[in-house]
Amino acid sequence: MTEQILILDFGSQFTQLIARRVRELNVYCEIHPYNKIPKITADIKGIILSGSPCSVREEDAPNVDLSLFPANIPILGVCYGAQLLAQKLGGTVHASNTREYGRAMLTPLLENRLTAGIAQLSQVWMSHGDTITSIPDHFELIASTESVRVAAYKIKDQETYGIQFHPEVTHSLEGKLMVANFVKEICACAGSWTSSSFIETTIQNLKTKLGNDKVVLGLSGGVDSSVAAMLIHNAIGKNLYCVFVDNGLLRKNEFEEVLESYKNMGLNVIGVNSKEVFYKALEGLSDPEAKRKAIGKAFIDIFDQESHKIEDVKWLGQGTIYPDIIESVSVKGPSATIKSHHNVGGLPDYMKLQVVEPLNTLFKDEVRLVGRALGIDEKIIGRHPFPGPGLAIRILGDISAEKVAILQEVDHIFIQGLKDNNLYNLVWQAGAILLPVKSVGVMGDERTYESVVALRAVQSVDGMTADWVHLPYEFLANISNEIINKVKGVNRVVYDISSKPPATIEWE
Repeated sequence: MTEQILILDFGSQFTQLIARRVRELNVYCEIHPYNKIPKITADIKGIILSGSPCSVREEDAPNVDLSLFPANIPILGVCYGAQLLAQKLGGTVHASNTREYGRAMLTPLLENRLTAGIAQLSQVWMSHGDTITSIPDHFELIASTESVRVAAYKIKDQETYGIQFHPEVTHSLEGKLMVANFVKEICACAGSWTSSSFIETTIQNLKTKLGNDKVVLGLSGGVDSSVAAMLIHNAIGKNLYCVFVDNGLLRKNEFEEVLESYKNMGLNVIGVNSKEVFYKALEGLSDPEAKRKAIGKAFIDIFDQESHKIEDVKWLGQGTIYPDIIESVSVKGPSATIKSHHNVGGLPDYMKLQVVEPLNTLFKDEVRLVGRALGIDEKIIGRHPFPGPGLAIRILGDISAEKVAILQEVDHIFIQGLKDNNLYNLVWQAGAILLPVKSVGVMGDERTYESVVALRAVQSVDGMTADWVHLPYEFLANISNEIINKVKGVNRVVYDISSKPPATIEWE
């Protein structure tokens, strides 16, 4: 039995950050929609109610039945969660005259376990339009800010707390300590959820789930599929069949290099050249979602064909990770769909395979930790993430073999340049984007009218948020010159300085 914290999602953009903070404490947690509460079992040590873009004053506001929670289980309401608890238990919530958004200085007022160790004036991050104006008699006021009297409260004789700020964001300077106080001190979690314990539990679960069944898994050469493959391999050995598909949208020489890198891992890997299948599937498509779906269908068709070559295969293994699910569908909460993901959404009826996803509760940094604990080569573990649809979503507009060849050359120069200048490991993800615009240029005495490419490099922990990397000007100048001089068809290079949010890491 793994101790865990249950996070109920009311739609906040910060809900996933709460999960990150809890997991940094080596405590497992799960996010579930507020309206799909799982059974509260003995392994759930505490509950966190997230924020929300909604108002508790709205008639159809997200609600929760508090009677579903055991009387003795610790609860922490964050922002909307705090307002909901206060209102349901006899307090009042009103609209603020102005939206309270940004930094505020918190003053603890009463000794309690949640704010233990917090400075007398501690910077916190506010993001709410409503405010709690009064609390019931059985509540205690435990912290205020200059403009928010009820910044934090506790229910007397219960380990139930509410805070109107967001401890999970980095702007709340002592937010990590407050989350740790709740998880470790109030909920008494031991913090034993480590890479080693995850590996042990996952392999055992895979053995039980898969038995002597055969699994076919699509390898990409990246971190996620490689770690997923090794976990399944450690559980079922020779019954795992790995397929690496050349979809014609990989980086330069990637197909050959990836096959070579797997030779020493003991995996049974089959290489399949399917370039023409994908090019045909993408013919005439410009819409990003249409391209993703076409690529996803082509992958499924190819795996269906390959699986039929393996006698009695019953499972399709995938390297789906938590952000894939969060950003694709409202599986774990009511947040809006950002994009579809080729690993998410199920399989067609004709493909009689069940799906096994050993990493679908992990963030990217957690996957890397697991991979290192499994002893996977650092060349694979340290690789930048690369989108499943490959260069198809880095070529804006329609796809052609000529465009792919151009972008492969540009990307190769950029990525190799990062490696040669010891910048690769300082970047979380990098790549080039071929834009659907032409620009006028001059080469020698001739006028040119050729393509524009954008370079993108970001820093991130798990892909949920990202900042653009301040690469040295001299490096960017040299890379730009090399691209324009060596790649026929490109005469202009630009650098993307957008962060996520509001932009996404990929352009499509």
